[in-house]
Amino acid sequence: MLTALTTVILAPVVVGFGETLWAAFGILPALGHHNFSMLAWQQLFDLPGFATSLRLSLVSGFVATTIAVMLALVGSAWVYHCPKTTSISSRFKPFLKPLLVPILAAPHAAIAIGLAFLIAPSGWFFRALSPWLTGWELPPNWATVQDLWGLSLIFGLVVKELPFLWLVSLVALKQINVSKQLTLAQSMGYSHITAWYKVIVPQLYPLIRLPVLVVLVYSLSTVDMAQILGPNNPPTLALATMRWYNDTNVHLLLPASAAAVCLGLIIIASLAVWEVAGLLVRHVNSALIRSGKRVAKFNLLASTLSAALPITLMAGLLSLLVLAIWSIAWRWSFPAVLPSSWSFNYWLQLLTHWPLALQHSLIMAFMSSGMGLILAVAWLEVQDRFGGHLYRLTLWFIYLPLLVPQIAFLYGLKVGFLRLGLNGSMATVIWAHLLFVFPYVMLSLIDSWRALDQRYLQVACSLGSSYWRRFWRIKLSLLLRPLLLAWAIGIAVSISQYLPTLMIGAGRVESLTTEAVSLASGADRRLVGVYGLLQALVPMLAYALALFLPKIMTLKNTR
Repeated sequence: MLTALTTVILAPVVVGFGETLWAAFGILPALGHHNFSMLAWQQLFDLPGFATSLRLSLVSGFVATTIAVMLALVGSAWVYHCPKTTSISSRFKPFLKPLLVPILAAPHAAIAIGLAFLIAPSGWFFRALSPWLTGWELPPNWATVQDLWGLSLIFGLVVKELPFLWLVSLVALKQINVSKQLTLAQSMGYSHITAWYKVIVPQLYPLIRLPVLVVLVYSLSTVDMAQILGPNNPPTLALATMRWYNDTNVHLLLPASAAAVCLGLIIIASLAVWEVAGLLVRHVNSALIRSGKRVAKFNLLASTLSAALPITLMAGLLSLLVLAIWSIAWRWSFPAVLPSSWSFNYWLQLLTHWPLALQHSLIMAFMSSGMGLILAVAWLEVQDRFGGHLYRLTLWFIYLPLLVPQIAFLYGLKVGFLRLGLNGSMATVIWAHLLFVFPYVMLSLIDSWRALDQRYLQVACSLGSSYWRRFWRIKLSLLLRPLLLAWAIGIAVSISQYLPTLMIGAGRVESLTTEAVSLASGADRRLVGVYGLLQALVPMLAYALALFLPKIMTLKNTR
């Protein structure tokens, strides 16, 4: 099992990063470069806009991650705060997860396109205010999308990552006796928010530390969201690196590889800075706890975050809604709030001719998620049977593709596949998707797998049931719902993969995400709406199947 894990997951990342590293230091035989050189780094530092691209990446990544984590913590505190069960906010709590799932299931590119339709100068937000409030009959000349400061990119990252961190936090809180500890702290005179910050957060953050680091890495190295929402001239460092790789001037491959390695080093440094900052916060929190002060000094911050929380959630839902409206709009002139005429032409075409991008996306999603689920079940079962510290250490190898920026090793992986004559095939793209699908499947399945009550298996064993019968008829049956949810998460991750499909597919493997991102730059908004909504619908259908199939099977078995 360790050999399979090393071959399928670890080896591609190491080989890919190694190839990129060689090119970054001047060794690229295809262009006649055979000797070690620092020329690529000199060229990189001399490229116009490099310093600005680096600043944009760091600011957008750190700010978006910090805001998303703080909002997730405040949202979790709200879930466990029940001053009045009849209050308006309390009535929304049963609907929280159904509201978060659509945003969580939708790929990053779909959310980014929807937000662009929402907050652009001609977007739905300004249409709702015009002309009765603003007096505008034409869209304002404002840079609300792709602004120079990257504010729209930060907002998009927060909107997309908040549901993930929020749900991860709610799952992790089940391991803590929250109600009892909050009641005890409040009996000592602490307010709810003070008790939450001083007592619960120090126990919660270590449980969600890895997902937070994954979000930080993605925010620093995103390409698809940066291409839709981020600045264009200059762009973020990850987007600039991709453009240098795709430039017709092949001599930019060397500085592009140097930029990819540079981004990898920056992310390592950023992770170290984040961890040090976390230690400092914990030390400050310990000092506050020892001081025994009951009055919270961050009520204003908590109130601001509490107000921003529903706005952020609403922006995510509205971005999906506006995608749906644009997909069936025919004529929609500014400043009309709704289209003046409607058309289902693009959707009717799907009934007669499925686009190649949809076919490829479904094949890659089902194959990669299926293989990821099989690999995860095999790994967890082997660990259950044989255990050992070695298998626990491999967890970091499993999550390695999520902690290394995609651009830092995908080019090298592409070169490796080229040498084997495999680049541009569907199989290699599925393999590239598997690198990112498998860690998320593991992340979603491992807690449920370990929480399974082993007494069921022990009773079956005492009755003479064989190992395989216990595994198939009892273990997998009891874990059917977590297995299906992990499979649905794998489909959502595969559908959202932009850079692996573009680079490993060499432009010959179309997908919904690659088509949506390329169309978002200026194509027909109706077509963009269809592709963006299709991106979101496929994972949502997978989630719906994962949620309702176990219930249907349970009802069938009880008859």
